[in-house]
Amino acid sequence: QVQLIESGGGLVQAGGSLRLSCAASGRTFSTYAMVWFRQAPGKEREYVARISIGGNTDYTHSVKGRFTISRDNAKNTVYLEMNSLKPEDTAVYSCAAAGAWVRSSLWSDYPYWGRGTQVTVSS
Repeated sequence: QVQLIESGGGLVQAGGSLRLSCAASGRTFSTYAMVWFRQAPGKEREYVARISIGGNTDYTHSVKGRFTISRDNAKNTVYLEMNSLKPEDTAVYSCAAAGAWVRSSLWSDYPYWGRGTQVTVSS
């Protein structure tokens, strides 16, 4: 099992930047595929980005070119660098983990979750 704790959320003006971190417990972090999801009030949970154990990345269309997902296996941490933020990026951002074979963008395929961190982008 792995426990996940997110940090780095906050309030930022449109056009600004934030970097989210997700720290994982355990010694097997490098064997997990890691993803970021987000959920805005009244909306369904949305896939944001994924990074494989080999460092391959994938993004939902709306954040391509603005967000960057990365991982530091030595620190058991995955990051989400968010630039050119827009009000529609406002949501609770959660990281999740699954076995390396999982390449899904469906939240139900990820068994391990953090509690999330709030990101609010003002216009």
